[in-house]
Amino acid sequence: MERPFPTVAVVGLGTMGAGVAVALARSGRRVIGVEAGPTQALRALDRIEASTARAVERGRLEAGERAALLALIEVGDDLTAAAQADLVVEEVPEDLELKRALFAELDRICPPETVLATGTTALSVTRIAAATARPERVLGVHFFNPVHTMRLVEVVRTVLTSAQAAEQVAELARDLGKEPVAAGDRAGFIANGLLFAYLNQAAAMFESRYATREDIDAAMRLGCGLPMGPLALLDLIGIDTARTVLEAMYAQSGDRLHAPAPVLGQLVAAGLLGRKSGRGFYAYEAPGSSKVVAEERSDVQPRAAGREVRSIGVCGSGTMATGIVEVFAKAGLPVLLAARSQEKAERAKAQLARSLERSVARGRLSEQDRDAALALVTPTGSYRDLAEVDLVVEAVAEDLAVKRELFAALDEAVKPGAVLATTTSSLPVVSCATATSRPRDVVGMHFFNPAPAMKLVEVVSTVLTAEDATATVLELCAKVRKHPVECGDRAGFIVNALLFPYLNDAVRMLQEHYATVDDIDTAMKLGCGYPMGPFELLDVVGLDVSLTIEQVLHQEFREPGLAAAPLLEHLVAAGCLGRKTGRGFRDHARR
Repeated sequence: MERPFPTVAVVGLGTMGAGVAVALARSGRRVIGVEAGPTQALRALDRIEASTARAVERGRLEAGERAALLALIEVGDDLTAAAQADLVVEEVPEDLELKRALFAELDRICPPETVLATGTTALSVTRIAAATARPERVLGVHFFNPVHTMRLVEVVRTVLTSAQAAEQVAELARDLGKEPVAAGDRAGFIANGLLFAYLNQAAAMFESRYATREDIDAAMRLGCGLPMGPLALLDLIGIDTARTVLEAMYAQSGDRLHAPAPVLGQLVAAGLLGRKSGRGFYAYEAPGSSKVVAEERSDVQPRAAGREVRSIGVCGSGTMATGIVEVFAKAGLPVLLAARSQEKAERAKAQLARSLERSVARGRLSEQDRDAALALVTPTGSYRDLAEVDLVVEAVAEDLAVKRELFAALDEAVKPGAVLATTTSSLPVVSCATATSRPRDVVGMHFFNPAPAMKLVEVVSTVLTAEDATATVLELCAKVRKHPVECGDRAGFIVNALLFPYLNDAVRMLQEHYATVDDIDTAMKLGCGYPMGPFELLDVVGLDVSLTIEQVLHQEFREPGLAAAPLLEHLVAAGCLGRKTGRGFRDHARR
């Protein structure tokens, strides 16, 4: 099969356009670069020569390969040169009228069979195509920056784009060593459509002072395994760019979750655009630098000292409870493992022993440390045995009635002044607190599963929690080598409040037949560096769990955009819950 598009014109040779030009030339194609004027053309050629020279220095390119690819690239300022190309890729600034005018001119200049592709990330491909007399040969081709390392290419079809043109561009992407995914024409396409809504909610969370920028970013890195926190990522992308994309998304969807958070507009108006300006959500050493510098803050108040914790109680017998016991015992803290019966408590300790044995087998724990940890754990079938512990962690079923009943029992059994912590991930902490006569001693301590491996703990204070109770949990987290992030008592805390709307948006995207499960998962892994695609993650978490959390978020915030996607509800009703049932968004063989 003949390789598609032996000659390609790239109009606009900024960072992205230059990267595309080099990738095309590296594949052996002739590249015609077009810039707005002679000065810009010379700068673009310098940019291409400098980037390829760096590639040689870093061993990504041989000197001979560099010479060969540079020989395939010609750069000028005459748009009529694009008439020689089989494909034209446009990479000019994100301005709809500028792009429409350019495409109208390209339509006049280029032969009828030439395919015209826009590199827009946020604008309507359909409206750009409408400026031509060949809308069937116009489409979007969205490369990701930096082009030489990012494998994803979104191939965007309008309702008029021919299947042949789309497949030819997808084949070109594969020939460049890229992974093409098919997307329909809506703002943000797949990757940015899901990413920017999540970034916007993180910005709004920061703006409301619900959590600090550092805690929001740490929560998403450590709780979800993301390569960067959302606010640091906004600084990297450029806050002005993010706001432009969100404005385009909101114009198309009308969803208030896409309306740019006011803080984004304020930062843009102040010229605080992120790394490129030297300051955004964070301050940087210099414009363009990635090194964050500490800022002096006058609003930081001295923190109260925590209470002494010499012994701990953990209530529950499931995987989360035994994981938390393991965390404390490994840190050298005596633990009372309390369950509803002595038999359940003994079984839970046996489960703990098996987990520790696996750590020994994998070389993560010595036999001596295993034995020391087990010796610190005492199983009990009575909550009254918790009378003298300094802190109790509840890790029972995610059922408010069950938790309130347990907290009422702990209120009677445990000594005054002990801290009572709940591991709830979706229920109001204050509801547990008000089941006791000491709500000031109750705090949220949300571990992530598996507790021994996950570094994050969300520390949740209610409006009634005493400062020294919160301080106690923060100090305990440091002692057991967990990273605590602080937040208030509202649905989803930090991680779930940002994660599950993103997952719900992915389900809506599928439900609307906008893209396939595979393409959505691929886009988020390759385009955003996520460890798992949204559907892979939904199947692991459980569709029923995801639906419950989404319903809690919707009920609390009353935001229409947070309503659970009907497809998610239907799958749960049909018993398709993910890996645990062997069927979810992806089929899973029963093990």
